[in-house]
Amino acid sequence: MILNYKDVDLYQGEHLVLQKVNFSVEEGEMVYLTGPVGSGKSSLLKSIYGEVPIADGTAEVLGFDMARLKTKHQPMLRRQMGIVFQDFQLMPDRTVRRNLDFVLRATEWKQKADREKRIGEVLDLVKLSDKKDRMVFQLSGGEQQCICIARAILNNPKVILADEPTGNLDAENGELILALLDEIRRQQHTAIILSTHNLQWPEYFPGTVYCCGEGRLERNSEKEACPEPAGTEN
Repeated sequence: MILNYKDVDLYQGEHLVLQKVNFSVEEGEMVYLTGPVGSGKSSLLKSIYGEVPIADGTAEVLGFDMARLKTKHQPMLRRQMGIVFQDFQLMPDRTVRRNLDFVLRATEWKQKADREKRIGEVLDLVKLSDKKDRMVFQLSGGEQQCICIARAILNNPKVILADEPTGNLDAENGELILALLDEIRRQQHTAIILSTHNLQWPEYFPGTVYCCGEGRLERNSEKEACPEPAGTEN
């Protein structure tokens, strides 16, 4: 078990976002979080890496008791995770290689040869080895998101958290990103927890689907994405 929440309440400030959350994820599982804007998907992801505190209930992530997690222990938790954002969060004034090297240096890879080898491995996996020395701003949106995934897997994480990773991409590039995440899941037994508004992804890349809405998180037993309420913005 990678993650196990029991009767968890999550707040943003004084606002109760999700209540009585029961949520579990196993090694190598693909998990989708669906639901309208503001329903709590991002808050749930943030709670997994310690940015949103656990207000009530019990929560264990990668062996850490999240209700008692101290700030000094957050880096140890996050080293076991990969995080992929919708807006990439790459450093545009650096090359692809230097973006990846920055992460390895920050996570105490001391030998340059080891860093270079690992950078080569992850770029091979995302099929962008030929872009190693390109500046980030020279890449397409799809290529930048692939680099974000390469960055996320540098330290062989046990789980990847992806917050709307296809939200800024067209349909073709979005499908490529989902296919890449699914391949990483299958090859490396990495759990993927992905929030999305695209109701087709669970059909193309099957997994466990949870629906956020009205302050609740519910598992969809039919493993299909939840329909969004009429008038909800995507």
